[in-house]
Amino acid sequence: MLNMGGPEKLEDVHDFLLRLFMDTDLMKLPVQSKLGPFIAKRRTPKIQEQYSKIGGGSPIKHWTSMQGEGMVKLLDEASPDTAPHKFYIGFRYVNPLTEDAIEEMEKDGVERAVAFTQYPQYSCSTTGSSLNGIYRYYRNRGDRPKMRWSVIDRWPTHPLLVECFAEHIQNELLKFPEDKREDVVILFSAHSLPMAVVNRGDPYPQEVGATVQRVMERLGHCNPYRLVWQSRVGPMAWLGPQTDEVIKGLSERGKKNILLVPIAFTSDHIETLHELDIEYAQVLGEECGVENIRRAESLNGNPLFMRALADLVQSHLKSNEPCSRQLTLRCPLCTNPTCGETKAFFASQKLS
Repeated sequence: MLNMGGPEKLEDVHDFLLRLFMDTDLMKLPVQSKLGPFIAKRRTPKIQEQYSKIGGGSPIKHWTSMQGEGMVKLLDEASPDTAPHKFYIGFRYVNPLTEDAIEEMEKDGVERAVAFTQYPQYSCSTTGSSLNGIYRYYRNRGDRPKMRWSVIDRWPTHPLLVECFAEHIQNELLKFPEDKREDVVILFSAHSLPMAVVNRGDPYPQEVGATVQRVMERLGHCNPYRLVWQSRVGPMAWLGPQTDEVIKGLSERGKKNILLVPIAFTSDHIETLHELDIEYAQVLGEECGVENIRRAESLNGNPLFMRALADLVQSHLKSNEPCSRQLTLRCPLCTNPTCGETKAFFASQKLS
């Protein structure tokens, strides 16, 4: 189960940031070996302060463990032919790291492995980075995998994922005053990307849009909505409009009932608990004079979401395909040669 992860304790924040700013798949910095550690050290106190406001650490490992346990239980029942199933967590920037998970799998004698991204929508900077990490693990050791690998690399429109989001939105809409409910603007908020990444042909914006479209279809287009983007960092151009600027703009135009929906995050972490809940819903909402601003609950421990995960794995195993056709296509203007090698590595896996 691949994800970026998040620091569980305040003392883990520096190492988390260091790995993040040293990840050349995620970002390219000038003199990265020196600038990456410098930025990580400089940002640590601010990020520690943010984590201290949400309980002292990220709950993403807790939720991923719960989701994994629910998923394998359902898989053992539904697919006895491929049982027993076991999940491993592979985080990109905190323990348990992806590389450590692979080592553990090799020691456990795993014969058949599925690299299952926990990002429903594919981006080279998220899922792509995690898959590159698996490929580099073997390349750096000059070793061939002892197990047969395949990939669930994207699932933006899976029916049960759509159902989960729709259910959580409906639940939250009911908490608005009845006379305001139809006036609520739904803001689907996803982590933004630098425009340099988007313009290389990264599929993420289109896949996030596909999720939003299916969710609104499922809701019968009950309310007006927009797809907005959060978590911009630094002076470069990022994909917009930015979530905070949209909240301000709506408020100025008399739209003062807003529902925030984290559409690219399935579990709570810093971007939902601090950025959406505190920075936007509390601080910014008050500054703008918003009447009601709420956030739809993340999918977290929803049993229907665990069914979605189990269904994805079961369907994938039945398909006997190493990856989606989309994974085999590099971004048209890709500048990272490792991406091509990673895609070839997974596409060439012999599963039978």
